[in-house]
Amino acid sequence: MCTYETEHVAISGSGKGPSGWFPLSSATVYFDHPVHAPAEHTVNVDFLNPDRGPSARVAVELDPVSALALARALLAAVGTAEAFSGAAVR
Repeated sequence: MCTYETEHVAISGSGKGPSGWFPLSSATVYFDHPVHAPAEHTVNVDFLNPDRGPSARVAVELDPVSALALARALLAAVGTAEAFSGAAVR
């Protein structure tokens, strides 16, 4: 079942593509049929820098269980960062 629900998020980070590292400025997250992953549906995440053209993209396709595990791991890592730095990450 495709939801066609797409989330766009402004981000700040770096991604590594065929030509090396490049700055990232946005991420798109959606649930759809994968292009490559061996699953009927996946949570797809595209990390992008639109100002650098179509080659400045890192694409990830995760089965829903893996996507949820990654989300939990990200939340745990951010919680650790907050505890370590003493400052709230917003």
